[in-house]
Amino acid sequence: MTGTLTEIWLTPTAAAPMRRVASARLLAGRGLEGDRYALGGGTWAQYPDLEKQLTLIDAADVAAVAAEAGVPLTPGDTRRNLVTTGIDLPALVGRWFAVGDALLFGAKRCPPCTHLERLTGARLVKAMVHRGGVNAGVFVGAEVAEGAVVRPVPEEEAAGRGAPTGAGRPVPRLVPG
Repeated sequence: MTGTLTEIWLTPTAAAPMRRVASARLLAGRGLEGDRYALGGGTWAQYPDLEKQLTLIDAADVAAVAAEAGVPLTPGDTRRNLVTTGIDLPALVGRWFAVGDALLFGAKRCPPCTHLERLTGARLVKAMVHRGGVNAGVFVGAEVAEGAVVRPVPEEEAAGRGAPTGAGRPVPRLVPG
């Protein structure tokens, strides 16, 4: 099961419009360089580190939400950082995975919120309830670009790249949805 990174989105401040970039650096322990959460801000900055570093969403889910809600919706409108195709993102919760050369851990599903509805002016929560993507923590940073491979990483490979194991291994938070 592998996928592709199709879009990268970031914004330096909470509630500001997202900007698409062709490539960016993922920073270990922080997220996407230049994004609000890596800079220490963001609407959900008080949440645990793993849950705010990076968000991913599937391009097909964005299209399905737009169709169900009856609104024009771009991946950037969802305020998620990385847009993918071809990989089951919810299956990555609790697992190590790679985006290009970066090593990430799936922290939890990323449910929609009314903050997103306030920013877009569209009623999206119901349509996004099972399509909100996932939150991830960055453990090994790297430059990533559109077209990068997204793939699960076996525990042994993650450990060989310096990921914590045993009692130090991250624990995902299970969110209904």
